Amino acid sequence: MSPLHGTTPLPRPRPLPAPVGAHAGRRGERFELPALAASVAAARSRVALRAGHWGLPETVCDTAQLVVSELFTNAILHTDSDVVHCRLEATGLLRLRIEVADEGPGLDKRTPDAASADAEHGRGLLLLDALAARWGVIGPDRATGCTVWAEIRP
Repeated sequence: MSPLHGTTPLPRPRPLPAPVGAHAGRRGERFELPALAASVAAARSRVALRAGHWGLPETVCDTAQLVVSELFTNAILHTDSDVVHCRLEATGLLRLRIEVADEGPGLDKRTPDAASADAEHGRGLLLLDALAARWGVIGPDRATGCTVWAEIRP
């Protein structure tokens, strides 16, 4: 039996528009994927494809893949979302902003516990803090959900 038996197929990426100059102004894209573990890899691939198409440096592309993996994983593991939304915005070669929005219960007011040395989870926001030039959380504009954003720079 196929390892994908019984899973929901992921949407195919939209075709890329004609390339723009590497130093063009703002470029952006929005996409959404089902809140499934397989969507983490799909989001990572989508970000790599788009960042490469926009001519962003390889270091930005690699960092963006790690960041989107972490943000998608958090949205899937820590909320009851059906769909996870992502927005990418590049400004020249200077900045890539990633926003990941969930459909969860809103912001958690608890303070996260420190992960033990042998814990498999609990270091995601420390990783995000180390990788991103800046990051933060946008509160929900409705009763549920929130958006976590990160800026990646060369």
